[in-house]
Amino acid sequence: MNVRAVAAAGLCLLLVTGCRSTPQTETGAEAPAAADTLRLLYWQAPTILNPHFSSGFKDSEASRITLEPLASFDADGNMVLFLAAEEPTLENGGVAADGTSVTWKLKEGITWSDGTPFTAADVAFTYEFIVNPEVATVNAGSYELVESVEALDDTTVKINFKEPNPAWNLVFTGTEGMVLPQHMFADYNGPNGREAPANTMPVGTGPYRVVSFTPGDVIVYEANPNYREADQLAFSRVELKGGGDATSAARAVLQTGDVDYANNLQVEAAILEQLEAAGQGEVVANFGSLVERIIFNFSDPNQATADGETSSVEFPHPFFSDPQVRQAVNLAIDRDTIATQLYGPTGQPTTNFLVAPGPYASENTSYDYDLEAAAALLDAAGWVDSNGNGTRDKDGQEMAVVFQTSVNPVRQKTQEIVKQSLEQIGIGVELKSIDASVYFSGDPASRETLDRFQADLQMFATGNTNPDPGSYMQTYTCDEIAQKANNWSKSNYARYCNPEFDALWQQAAATLDPQVRQELFVQMNDLLIEEAAVMPIVHRADVSGVSNQLEGINLTPWDLSTWNIADWKRP
Repeated sequence: MNVRAVAAAGLCLLLVTGCRSTPQTETGAEAPAAADTLRLLYWQAPTILNPHFSSGFKDSEASRITLEPLASFDADGNMVLFLAAEEPTLENGGVAADGTSVTWKLKEGITWSDGTPFTAADVAFTYEFIVNPEVATVNAGSYELVESVEALDDTTVKINFKEPNPAWNLVFTGTEGMVLPQHMFADYNGPNGREAPANTMPVGTGPYRVVSFTPGDVIVYEANPNYREADQLAFSRVELKGGGDATSAARAVLQTGDVDYANNLQVEAAILEQLEAAGQGEVVANFGSLVERIIFNFSDPNQATADGETSSVEFPHPFFSDPQVRQAVNLAIDRDTIATQLYGPTGQPTTNFLVAPGPYASENTSYDYDLEAAAALLDAAGWVDSNGNGTRDKDGQEMAVVFQTSVNPVRQKTQEIVKQSLEQIGIGVELKSIDASVYFSGDPASRETLDRFQADLQMFATGNTNPDPGSYMQTYTCDEIAQKANNWSKSNYARYCNPEFDALWQQAAATLDPQVRQELFVQMNDLLIEEAAVMPIVHRADVSGVSNQLEGINLTPWDLSTWNIADWKRP
């Protein structure tokens, strides 16, 4: 959901120098002292605790507190081990010389939070669960290159690839690599996958376990007594409150001190600066791969198939199927104003889909804000205001769009800036905002999700969650189109399909030469931008608010902010 124009994945690290003894509520009254309780505020409220079923980071953030991958990556791209005992390499025999397999050694003696032993069989089962089309997980695409996963013994798991794979570390690592307990999901490895009780009361190997969960509201965790380093945890209880808005979340951690950590503070820069001046906490900006972007619907949201599917590939969009029209809209996006006025130091205008790590950021792309050129393109494409109503039309079709995104002041102001420009070139715009807990839920029964994309334009932010961008670039391949046939579980929400792009991705997936892969990914990025298949707007930081009473935060672009929550503590 993305646009990164800064080459390097920089990181503003948190330096905690002080603490306060008595937190205050917003009314000025003293809040209960609870040094052993960690208070988190996620204004985009989690609704499910199985990361393989959610399109948004909010649910994965909450899941990551209790579920773990085999390994992950720090801000510098170094592998950090969780369930794995060692990093596979060519030297230790973990990575096959021909690139067709990788073998992981797992830590011994690990148990799930309910006391059941964790084994390689859980890893193998997680793979079967993720790729089962009847389950329809959102992460299945990342595992398509896997042929099979074998539990060689309790602490050894071998991943076999369909062909030589240079990106062996894309699977079972980081955000999309969290392992599920076989004994909790074995009876739900099918169409009933979303009915598993462990989707809302997970059993994990991580530092904390869920005590209670009210979707869209509060999650209470307690220290996991079966955690391998339980005696080192600083907190006996974690409370994650969901709901509200980004500005209120920022105020709660930076100004009033009601919470210890607030996630995803997509708040205007001037407001953040004002709140931070209160001295209760700090703004931490994690610049990684996150790109705020607008995507086109290449299908028609206003036509339905015989079985009622709208935004179907069966019906191309009446005007966004034309590259001239898409380029016209692209020329009407005032990236500089959006980045400067709304994001300040936490965002920079960009026209790249892939922005990190640095070597993958293309230097071949550029953007212009030119309403005259945009209008000329629409004229050339035959779209004119023939009836004088202020909106262009052609063959009886009015050029009017629905532009949707999640509820957030920065996004609503971005919508207004875009709407003003589009209306100046004769495109009618209806703005729509959807509660984030619904928009990013991945619920196939809801028509309001970004997966279903029941609009003409939509905006969100995302990026590659691994230093290797293979899985991220796969999202624009034809096989990844989200549609009714796959329960809208795929990640190509735009329904864009270009055999040339697919061929580049297939080459990148097969070559073992890192320089060639880098060049192919740059070509893929450039093709998306040349075709205006997607409109990156801002390479934005993932902004968090951290209390002066909390230390140990070590953010990385390649995992969730809660990835090292076992290390969080009071000064």
